[in-house]
Amino acid sequence: MSYTAPVKDMLFAIEHLANIEQIAQIPGFEDAGLDTASAVLEECAKFNEGVLSPLNWEGDKNPSSWKDGVVTTTPGFKEAFRQYADGGWQGLQHPADFGGQGLPKTIGAACIEMTNSANMSFALCPLLTDGAIEALLTAGSDELKATYLEKLVTGQWTGTMNLTEPQAGSDLALVRTRAEPQPDGTYKIFGTKIFITYGEHDMAENIVHLVLARVQGAPEGVKGISLFVVPKFMVNKDGTLGARNDAHCVSIEHKLGIKASPTAVLQFGDHGGAVGYLVGEENRGLEYMFIMMNAARYAVGMQGIAISERAYQKAVQYAKDRVQSRPVDGSIAASAPIIHHPDVKRMLMTMRATVEGCRAMATVAAAAFDAAHHHPDADTRKQNQAFYEFMVPLVKGYSTETSLEVTSLGVQVHGGMGFIEETGAAQYYRDAKILTIYEGTTAIQANDLVGRKTARDGGQVAKGIAAQIEKTEADLLASGTPAALAVAKRLTAARKALLDVIDFVAGGTKAQPNAVFAGSVPYLMLAGNVVAGWQLARSLLVAQDLLQKGQDEAFMRAKITTAQFYADHILVKAPGLRDSIVEGAASVTELALEAF
Repeated sequence: MSYTAPVKDMLFAIEHLANIEQIAQIPGFEDAGLDTASAVLEECAKFNEGVLSPLNWEGDKNPSSWKDGVVTTTPGFKEAFRQYADGGWQGLQHPADFGGQGLPKTIGAACIEMTNSANMSFALCPLLTDGAIEALLTAGSDELKATYLEKLVTGQWTGTMNLTEPQAGSDLALVRTRAEPQPDGTYKIFGTKIFITYGEHDMAENIVHLVLARVQGAPEGVKGISLFVVPKFMVNKDGTLGARNDAHCVSIEHKLGIKASPTAVLQFGDHGGAVGYLVGEENRGLEYMFIMMNAARYAVGMQGIAISERAYQKAVQYAKDRVQSRPVDGSIAASAPIIHHPDVKRMLMTMRATVEGCRAMATVAAAAFDAAHHHPDADTRKQNQAFYEFMVPLVKGYSTETSLEVTSLGVQVHGGMGFIEETGAAQYYRDAKILTIYEGTTAIQANDLVGRKTARDGGQVAKGIAAQIEKTEADLLASGTPAALAVAKRLTAARKALLDVIDFVAGGTKAQPNAVFAGSVPYLMLAGNVVAGWQLARSLLVAQDLLQKGQDEAFMRAKITTAQFYADHILVKAPGLRDSIVEGAASVTELALEAF
């Protein structure tokens, strides 16, 4: 099935929720207003609809393959990546100094969504390259930047993240890959890394691996980890490629989903040691890697939104085409398209409202990132940084967990045909599962939300967000329309539930950690639900105003209805989550281990 980028909804969120014209007042972003956003999104839509989307099904049927250390990607991927790079898409958000376009994340995030909706397996390659670029921009020496950044930003080379080892998954304290200092200032790297996305492929002429390893004599645990650049091919002083480095792909994984994306096992140092270059200082590698991780975590949240959007579009098309049974209200005498049936509409509305709520949340988070990194006022930067950091686990955790529900509903709308691979709905369901696992499982996002984002400051940032939500409730009440009043009622109850949980988490993390962390994922799901609902409430207010001005009546009425559906059917779950978290910890923790 073809993909149509939801450009209108993206631009609505960019203009009215993220306030792109305010971002365009930040120095360096003067040319990045709504007109630019519209032009970029339209061009991005053409590329993704026309080039990447047709390759998605092909990648699932004919995934990447490995033979004698060489990975061959799905037919068409190599050519598509050249078009992607030549179009400047890799460098969209990156500095012009290194060949990028320097556009705000607020615009770039919408393009990330489109690329992942069109072809998630393909999109993983530029996603990881983005992370490598961020890490080098932040911590790389001038020499490393000069050698690698422009080639990465322009898509001539690609990048990877190398954290995981067979014995070290989420617990990076167990990393054993070692780095031996050499007299010339380089290091020899020895070890095995697994689950390396695009660790080997044929789409670019060089691959720049960013590798976590321990320098000999480093402290135990995470405080003794350093970060290294380990290129597939050595780079000569004139920038040309030299000899092959001692970094080799020994196999790729066979996976449930994202099959076209090669997930490599990489072996470093089997033939004397792979040459590595230290990024920043020794023993600060985890700090630098988290720059990549945070960029990747946000992007994985966008993947959740993207795969949900693709599943929704496919389900809508099927529901309009599939004729089965008469409507229960007798409005049509014969069998009708199943979209007429109330429960099918409920499923489609659940999918739609979830996608639009998560997209709105992620777009607002991107705007905060832009202000946090580029606004001239220090206090504004600090406030936006705190807001963005709170939002990252919500964008990553909530948007990916809900993608499992949305893609499952996509299969359900298709009925038995959804269970048949040829229909295509099952691919989205399979592809979505990885999103709650990689770049930190949902539980790890939830631990971050509890520990760093709530308990550490006594819940002050979280309560500040709740105060902003309360202002939106007041605006809804002032509006006085039936839809606004209905949403205000649900939003108020949800905010109060969230505040109860914030107090429980902030007050109990040290005193009763098992009780608090037993509810960590439900807390993340509650916070994500409330923030997404809040942004849809803001959407409703904007849509009402624009409707009164006669703008795009059908679209604005749909925004209002979608916001009310979210409030009535999804936001309404918030008080129940509150009860599970605050009052239900004992039933999680009390069962004896031997009883399992």
